[in-house]
This record gives sequence, C-alpha cells and structure tokens, in this order.
Amino acid sequence: MSGGGGETTSAVRERHEDRTETDEEYRVRLRVFLTEHHPGRRPKDPAERLAWQKRWLAMLYDAGHAGPSWPREYGGMDLSFARQVIYQEEYARARVPGPLGTGLGIAAPTLIKYGTAEQKERFLRPMLRGDTVWAQGYSEPEAGSDLPALRTTARREGGGPDDPAAEYVVNGQKVWNSAADIADVFFTLVRTGPPGTRQEGISYLLVDAHAPGITVRPLRDLTGDAHFCEIFFNDVRVPAAHRIGEENGGWPLVRTSLGHERAAGAMNQAALYRRVLDELIELARERGATADPLVRDRLADFEIRVSIMRFTGMRTIADIMAKGEPGPASSTSRLFIVTFEQDLHEFAVDLLGSYGILGRGDPHAVQGGRWVWGFLRTRASTIGAGTAEIQRNTIAEQVLGLPRDPAMPTAERTR
Repeated sequence: MSGGGGETTSAVRERHEDRTETDEEYRVRLRVFLTEHHPGRRPKDPAERLAWQKRWLAMLYDAGHAGPSWPREYGGMDLSFARQVIYQEEYARARVPGPLGTGLGIAAPTLIKYGTAEQKERFLRPMLRGDTVWAQGYSEPEAGSDLPALRTTARREGGGPDDPAAEYVVNGQKVWNSAADIADVFFTLVRTGPPGTRQEGISYLLVDAHAPGITVRPLRDLTGDAHFCEIFFNDVRVPAAHRIGEENGGWPLVRTSLGHERAAGAMNQAALYRRVLDELIELARERGATADPLVRDRLADFEIRVSIMRFTGMRTIADIMAKGEPGPASSTSRLFIVTFEQDLHEFAVDLLGSYGILGRGDPHAVQGGRWVWGFLRTRASTIGAGTAEIQRNTIAEQVLGLPRDPAMPTAERTR
C-alpha cells in the first residue's frame, strides 16, 4: 500500500511558488511545460493506458507540477488562489491525463486533516505521484445515498482500537466504485458500532485492495463501458493503524470527503466545458443550425452557464483556502454542473437529428459518436457523488436554513 519517488533539486525549487514571476508569466511557463511534455495519444489497450497515465503522473510530480492545492510538505505546490485557477484552466486546455482513481480529490483532504503523521508520510506522496491508485468504497446495494444505513461490518480483534496489534475483519459489499478494478487502496466506510447506530457507529478504513478476501467485479453501464465496479469483502483483515480518525468517529470524516469530492472538479469541469462548448458551437455550425434563433438562444444560455461554473469554481477554491473546507455550498456547484452537462448533451443529440441514434461503434456516427456517448454517460451524473435529491436537501437545510429532514443526521452529529 505504499510507494514513492525521489525528488530532484529542480523539483523542490518548482514547488516553491516564484513570487517574482507574474501570474501571466506562470501561465505561459505552465503552458509550455504541458505542451513540451505532452504524453501523446491515449493508448487503447487498458494495461498500456494505465502505464501511460502512471508515467505521466510520476513525471508531473517529479517536475514539481502536481498537487496545486496540496501543502508543500506532502509534495504539493501550495499555489495561491490565482495560480490554482490558472493551473486548472491550462491543465484542461492541454488535454493531458487527469488523476487516476478518486483519492486525490476525496481521500487526500481527509487524510491531510485527520490522519496521523505516520499515515500522511506513508500514503500521501505515493498517491500524488500515481504510484498507488485509490478508489472509494462508500455506497452499498441496500443503502444507496443513505450512507448511515451501510451494513459492511468491521469486527475488531486483538486488542483495543489503538492497539498496534489490533485488526479489523471486514465483511460486506460496496457498489458504484470508480477505478476499483485498478486500485491499490480502498478508502471505505464500515460499521464498527452495533446495528442501528447509523452515523454514530461508522469508521473510516484504508484497505489494501490486493488483500486476501477481496473480489472486484466490473459493472457495465449504458455506454457499454465498465466505469464502475462492485467490491466484495470476505473476512478481509485490516490493521487498526489504517483507520483514519477514531473508531465510530468516521462520520465527520465522511462529510469532509464528500464536500471535497463535490468541490474538487468544479474548476476543472469549468475549464473542460469551456472547451466542450466551443466544440458544440462548431458542431452547430457544421449542421447549419446557427441561423436558428432558438439554437442561438440555447448556445447563449450554455455560454452564460459556463461562465457561472467558472466563477463558482473560483469561489470554491477561495473557500477552501480561507476555511480549509468547501462547505455545504459545494452541493450548489455539484448540482449546477451535473444538470448543465445533461442539458448540453441532450441539446447536442437533438442537433444531430436522426444521427443521434448512432453510437460509437457505427461507421456513420457523427464525430465518432462522442455526443451520443456523452448523452448516455451523463444519465448517471445526477446520481454520482450524491444524488441530485441529496444535493437539494443539503442546499435547502445547510445553505438556505430551511427545516431539516428528520431522517438525516443533525448538524451536531456531522460536525
């Protein structure tokens, strides 16, 4: 569950933000670096693609261009607000590989805030460098978005919760786990308290994904691809030293994880959809649709929403830098993004007319069927990382101050 990479003197220098350099000079330098070191086309073979992406992440880390918001002591860049925005914009513009797994945006902030010194030293740098791939293990078949109803159990053996010799024996099932098939570490929620304790009996464990007793099975979705997996734990032994936070005290950590999950992609998504919208406008021109005032009106609406997405992402970064947490407003950003990407792909398929029924495997598909694939893929957008209903509840209760849903944890229990 560990790994690492050496640091060159130049890499250390890169990690210390150059205060004599203007923000625009930094943008140019970063753009040149990403262009000169671009890893080339994405391999089709899954094993080759994984190795290709790991090489890129290792190079990025060794050159001091990984972890724009991470503290320097854990290998990050600790960039200012303005430069984090620039980094995300240029990274999306360059079309280079993104992070592997879901650890960087979800587990890492939790580990940085709640982990022990030994846990941070062991896990953070290998995660950032791409030496270890992390996958989330939260949702369960019988719980869904109601995380406090999870049933996966962890029975402690061999001493007290802080005994170095103690272990947890984990049994249960997780579902909708991105990157579980390539993961080295699962960060997962387990029930260490008795049945019925809900959020008060949850602990946060780091599990070796290659440990005996673990089975990972891919799940095929509407696109025909397997983006998710289900994980089965059968008497899996996990050292108590791999628990983050207190036993039965995992729920506040969950709140940190979920907040950062919803915030992590905000700026990156804004930069990505800036490019995608430009490509959609070009598609409308190619289809001869831009003379239609209704089409122009929809494109103008998307233009406005991409700008809002960018400003919301900037606000989220500012909140994290000021408070250390994105706060409940991250649900606003998440809900806005997922409804936007569904609307955009629905509009693109409408533009295609009868070609909108042709998928990626059809030789007559427009642009290789990318818009149809995107339409199918984004059907799940309002489910992942908390359903749209969960996001609306969070916004209503924690942002607008409306009466709480009695079935959900109280504010005191989630702090």
